[in-house]
Amino acid sequence: MESQDIIFLSVIVLIALTYYAGLWRVFEKAGEQGWKAIIPVYNSITFLKIIGKKWHNVFILFIPGINIVFFFFGMLFELYRSFGKEKLGQQLLGIFFFFGYVAYLGFSPAEKYSGPATEIPKSKKSQMREWADAIVFAVIAATIIRWLLVEAFKIPTPSMERSLLMGDFLFVSKFHYGARTPQTPLQVPLTHQYWWWSQTSKSYSEWPQLPQYRLPGLSDIKNNDVVVFNWPEDNAHDPVDLKTNYIKRCVAIAGDSILVQRRKIYINGKLSETPGKVQFKYKVYCKEEIPKRILNKYEIPNYYRNDIPNSQGDFRIHYMPIDSAFTGKDTVKYFMGYYIDLSEEIAKELVAKGYADSLRIISGFDYPKQTTFPKTDRVYWTLDDYGPLWVPKKGATIQLTPANAAIYGETIFKYEELKNVDFRDNKVFLDGKEIKEYTFRKNYYFMMGDNRHSSYDSRFWGFVPENFVVGKALFIWFSSDQDPKKTFFESIRWSRIFQGIE
Repeated sequence: MESQDIIFLSVIVLIALTYYAGLWRVFEKAGEQGWKAIIPVYNSITFLKIIGKKWHNVFILFIPGINIVFFFFGMLFELYRSFGKEKLGQQLLGIFFFFGYVAYLGFSPAEKYSGPATEIPKSKKSQMREWADAIVFAVIAATIIRWLLVEAFKIPTPSMERSLLMGDFLFVSKFHYGARTPQTPLQVPLTHQYWWWSQTSKSYSEWPQLPQYRLPGLSDIKNNDVVVFNWPEDNAHDPVDLKTNYIKRCVAIAGDSILVQRRKIYINGKLSETPGKVQFKYKVYCKEEIPKRILNKYEIPNYYRNDIPNSQGDFRIHYMPIDSAFTGKDTVKYFMGYYIDLSEEIAKELVAKGYADSLRIISGFDYPKQTTFPKTDRVYWTLDDYGPLWVPKKGATIQLTPANAAIYGETIFKYEELKNVDFRDNKVFLDGKEIKEYTFRKNYYFMMGDNRHSSYDSRFWGFVPENFVVGKALFIWFSSDQDPKKTFFESIRWSRIFQGIE
């Protein structure tokens, strides 16, 4: 165990001891036996009795998220009232430093238990105080729900089309894979990287940084889950939990071997199930312009035209179909061409209904050349033909050679959180000595966008470490095409609201 982990766990133990010691004395002041404070569930029933609540409210204890927001903190508010602490400053102190405040109430001779909070008349508050109480509670509740249960997320790019469109607003589950403990504690509530009115002023302090842990979740990450994660290549924000959020499909989990051949994905040698809305970039040839209403009908927001004539001065293009027989004629005089991201289903329909004369998928070599992962002269893969590549798994040991160190050395250097590690000349050095084998300390994942030719994903920048995973995409709660020429209600994609994510 790392020294920082030992320090963190020591702090947690100290907080727990302080809280339960204080609760023991609080129970005694309220006429209950102190030992009840350290018996799970029974201590909550006794707590409810002290503040004047019915014992059956204890069942709320078993509802994740709600138990902390409305049960634990709600009970603390009532406990403070039972000791006459109703001022806003007192209750704020009792929320953010609850362990110390409960200990103070228990051990201070000056603090007296006045009876169940439900029997104590509430002091009349000013309208400003009532608003302040409501706002503070709402912010605390929303912050905890956002951390522990679900967080709203907006699709900012077309990388997941057609499964997810730009302008979709999602709820992302934190409890599926388990919420992460906060790494950056000094952060403005309900912000991520910047203040709401600025894209340059950071809304957090990089100091202090806490060790990060993951709470138990409902499931592990599975193949083809749609996952939100912190983008590993975001160097503008050092804390992991403050890096830019990306959303992709997890096509390969830890321990898998992934191979892409002619756009088909194989996992551990078996053809992987292809999500029904996967898209590729097509070159579409037309005799006349595709009407805007047709593009809107098929929800095609991203395309560009290619109207450049050939050397003979016309638009005659010699075309040899590459992949599909449905794409039309070999030689046609065309008026114009488009580059469009399409699913195979919609591509066929455009030809069948006469909106396009012919089309073809752009192959990996037609697509503009970009450097893929790993960035080494030893390996050159394309978007359509990639791998085979093994995804690191926690506890697995590999022999490091110049060939695979070029693939895994950077991952070890960047994400394994080792001290005195270096990666150079396709060799990994630990404490100044070259190592010939390595056992991984984390699980990793390989992410790809469903818009396969327009997605900046693991094919470019590599693996996603398990501690970078934020949560699982659940469903779309709102969607807008964000067309500035439309009114708010005209821009709403009603058919996508409350749509699940497959």
